[in-house]
Amino acid sequence: MRCLGFLRRGLLYMLPQKRTAGSDAEEHVSDGDKTKRSKIENSESVPNSVTRPIQKMDGQHNGVNTNLPPIDEDLHSRQLAVYGRETMRRLFASNVLISGLNGLGAEIAKNLVLAGVKSVTLHDVEKVEMQDLSSNFFLTEEDFGTNRALACKKKLGELNNDVLVSALMEDLSEDHLLDCQVVVFTDIGLDKAMQFNEYCRKQNPPIAFIKAEVRGLFGGVFCDFGPEFTVIDTDGEEPRTGIIASISNDNPALVSCVDDERLEFQDGNYVVFSEIKGMTELNDDKPRKIKMTRAYSFILEEDTTNFGVYEKGGIVTEVKQPKVLEFKSLRDGLREPGGFLLSDFSKVDRPAIIHLALIALDKFRSEVGRFPVAGSEEDAQRLISIATSINEAASEDTKVEEIEPRLFTQFASGSGAILNPMAAMFGGIVGQEVVKACSGKFHPLFQFFYFDSLESLPIYQLDPADLKPRNTRYDAQISVFGDKLQKKLQEAKLFMVGSGALGCEFLKNFALMGVSCSNKGKLTVTDDDVIEKSNLSRQFLFRDWNIGQPKSTVAASAAEKINPGLHIGALQNRACPETENVFNDSFWESLDAVVNALDNVNARMYMDMRCVYFQKPLLESGTLGTKCNTQMVIPHQTENYGASRDPPEKQAPMCTVHSFPHNIDHCLTWARSEFEGLLEKTPNEVNSFLLKPSEYAAAMRKAGDAQARDLLERVAECLDKELCVEFQDCIAWARLKFEDYFANRVKQLTFTFPDNSSTSTGALFWSAPKRFPEALQFSASDPSHLNFIMAASILRAETFGIPIPDWAKNTTTLADAVNSVIVPVFEPKKGVKITTDEKNTNATNASVDDAARINDLLSKLEECAKKLPPGFQMKPIQFKKDDDTNYHMDMIAGLANMRARNYGIAEVDKLKAKFIAGRIIPAIATSTAMATGLVCLELYKVLAGNHKMEDYRNTFANLALPLFSMAEPVAPKTMKHQSMRWTVWDRWTITGNLTIAELLDWLKEKGLNAYSISCGTSLLYNSLFPRHKERLNKKVVDVAKKVAMVEVPAYRRHVDVVVACDDDEGNDIDIPPVSIYFR
Repeated sequence: MRCLGFLRRGLLYMLPQKRTAGSDAEEHVSDGDKTKRSKIENSESVPNSVTRPIQKMDGQHNGVNTNLPPIDEDLHSRQLAVYGRETMRRLFASNVLISGLNGLGAEIAKNLVLAGVKSVTLHDVEKVEMQDLSSNFFLTEEDFGTNRALACKKKLGELNNDVLVSALMEDLSEDHLLDCQVVVFTDIGLDKAMQFNEYCRKQNPPIAFIKAEVRGLFGGVFCDFGPEFTVIDTDGEEPRTGIIASISNDNPALVSCVDDERLEFQDGNYVVFSEIKGMTELNDDKPRKIKMTRAYSFILEEDTTNFGVYEKGGIVTEVKQPKVLEFKSLRDGLREPGGFLLSDFSKVDRPAIIHLALIALDKFRSEVGRFPVAGSEEDAQRLISIATSINEAASEDTKVEEIEPRLFTQFASGSGAILNPMAAMFGGIVGQEVVKACSGKFHPLFQFFYFDSLESLPIYQLDPADLKPRNTRYDAQISVFGDKLQKKLQEAKLFMVGSGALGCEFLKNFALMGVSCSNKGKLTVTDDDVIEKSNLSRQFLFRDWNIGQPKSTVAASAAEKINPGLHIGALQNRACPETENVFNDSFWESLDAVVNALDNVNARMYMDMRCVYFQKPLLESGTLGTKCNTQMVIPHQTENYGASRDPPEKQAPMCTVHSFPHNIDHCLTWARSEFEGLLEKTPNEVNSFLLKPSEYAAAMRKAGDAQARDLLERVAECLDKELCVEFQDCIAWARLKFEDYFANRVKQLTFTFPDNSSTSTGALFWSAPKRFPEALQFSASDPSHLNFIMAASILRAETFGIPIPDWAKNTTTLADAVNSVIVPVFEPKKGVKITTDEKNTNATNASVDDAARINDLLSKLEECAKKLPPGFQMKPIQFKKDDDTNYHMDMIAGLANMRARNYGIAEVDKLKAKFIAGRIIPAIATSTAMATGLVCLELYKVLAGNHKMEDYRNTFANLALPLFSMAEPVAPKTMKHQSMRWTVWDRWTITGNLTIAELLDWLKEKGLNAYSISCGTSLLYNSLFPRHKERLNKKVVDVAKKVAMVEVPAYRRHVDVVVACDDDEGNDIDIPPVSIYFR
């Protein structure tokens, strides 16, 4: 690990040096150019900065500008979990220029301002027009005639007060790029683009150049980060590690690891070794290359024949290697593009065609002075002719085999449109590339990426007259899809669940697309959550003054401002079985589609179940850091969301967490468990006892088990020997907890299992992955020890309602108070049972007469209660990770790091501890934007109707690599019985108020022997239960009402049951749910 840190610091000096600007903003502007500054709108002077700094400069340390403001970890915690502090600091020092504030430019700008670059300069010479309202969500009708950059500036600045946003409204010159680290062009001719690109490449260091464009349902990106660009970390993943079990004395050597977890090393990786006993020659922090990687072993390319013999222990850790990329210029790339980054393997030849089409479009625009007219056959033929000429002049390696007239006609017809879903998708991709250029984190797009979504077009032939403008905000979209689909979008009835990061993006997209933007349409959004500070770095419809307000209502209000025609209803209900009276049958039956914007699997499974039941399309998506995925669930065409699930996360055995941790995750899991037990669960138990002592005692006696005994012991301990009356008591409690956790328990463990202990099989007890611990000696001069005492004593005081004195946060005074605490001498005991069985998931074992002990404890509690003040109640503390002032993470990090120190495990800072203990899901705006853009491209298909399954796309993407993988959805599994076929989408219906016997006969006619009928979680009938025969002649609905307590409101005409059947051979047959329409 030390070598890894040293190598990282060394790599910082290998990146290109970032230019420094002078102290005066006018330093780089000639006298003749100073008058041009009047067209730069900014709240301050034009920014000076240093970014991607590698060599040491004034005011910098280890390549990082130490004069930068500190990172607001409450605001950026989810982004920090993806990028880390070093990347964030580089972003904070980066100046970016975006030329072209069309819909794509606006999306890129939004993502970068949320990410927190130092400054964004918006360049545009065009004025706001009607068609801009379908793709740029910053613009309104009030902005017509205003420069697009200027109109966007204020609203962009509101997204992040720390980012300087300026507007440049004159023709762009090379001088304007001088202080930039990255420049992005979204609407520029190739000749001008090549000129700027050559200028950027000549700078020292080069200015990263990105050219991106969206043309209807086609789009492309080109990246050039200079002749040499160093990538520090190609994938952004944590360095992989393994616990060594053995190393051979061979050439090359075989390294085997414990089978606790599969190794994730790859051939060619470099690793370092540490903590090895015996073969200590490998503990030299030297990166070594490995090959032939397997699940639990690999080959080390080194001769270890003369090394010491391996004894035990050892950790192997991956060392990330830098990668130098040599980018081509745009001029060279256009001539010889090389390979294209593929996204859809059913369209292997498509990128080269789009490459040619975009070059031809540039020539068409330069010759004609406009885009091709939508539906114009003449313009399409002219574009095809230009493309054919260019293709004939190309080299054999780059020539396109066939120019498809239909594809080029579709391209020409929509080339003048910026579609919001395409802008959102490419805005996410380009935004991430800017982050890479600024930081060297993640592998850049190298160098061309092209994409199209022609499958989104309606399956019917588009009439050119249907593509003509209507003088509405949707004209750009109409020019691609026609007026007929536009009306369908506006009249759509959608249900969106969730209005967080995904939800904000979706609402913005829907408003721009015109979804549910008529009196016939309706968009219902529900979310039971409220806005928190950490949301603001991604959920861009919220502002800091919205903190504490309901997400759904604030997001809906913001979406209405984007498009006043949006017909939206916002609710604060959770979508779950308990709210089916709100989201009832008539609500579901009215829907055209459902969009999930959720962050947990359970809610997704519920929505999936409801969509299957009501036969509604479900558009599903999710993100995890730089990764995102989308899934289309289409009735009777695709499998449902619940048809395939990720394997459950592996849980560490209880004994590992409690006594034998071997990584920081184990320590943090234990720390959070202890935090909740001490400060939330035990105070809650105390309050339960004090509120209703008799009922509480009766419940404990009835339980009469080890769990009840343990609960009572904790309550008795809290109200007796650990009772706190004043703050000094809380300090004493914290100090004694330190001694118990980090000294006494370790002494007992090592007394019970000494270093040389053996198992029943004769193997060493303390063999990998177990780590032999050492007890800690408390020292008030150790800041980490004292910080733990401070956090623990303050939180303990809160639970008892004890005022916290000012000196509690003074380390000198606190140290004196801690040193005055008397700590009893601890002597290990014989015969103490410590669980070592990894299969044991319960830490509680009965070892005494529980019933008798429970009675003793209850008697003791009665005596304790008499000594308490009248009305005494404790104040339980619920863990809140996103408030750095509440000492919650201070205590958890302190608990985990002291435990890590016991076991020789690398400690982590509070931020890293927050990620793990707080179970923070890494999240950034770029992957969220991309996911929602892709989903909205699928929404066109869903609402148009009649698309085949092969037209839909599921996507997995990782912007860090970058990787884009799109494929057709999977068809639903088909079940068979005799001549019948059905899938998960089918439901059998019977009309009539049937009895159970009549239902059994109905199934018998289909060759099915029903032996069990259930409704919800209740069993209505089972042939094995004799008393159930009494129900045979009763109506199914009546039995459901009585047994399953099913409520059948007047509007409901049916009841649903699940029937278990087998065939005449005794084979189980999984049949669809059965709906009995009894009225």
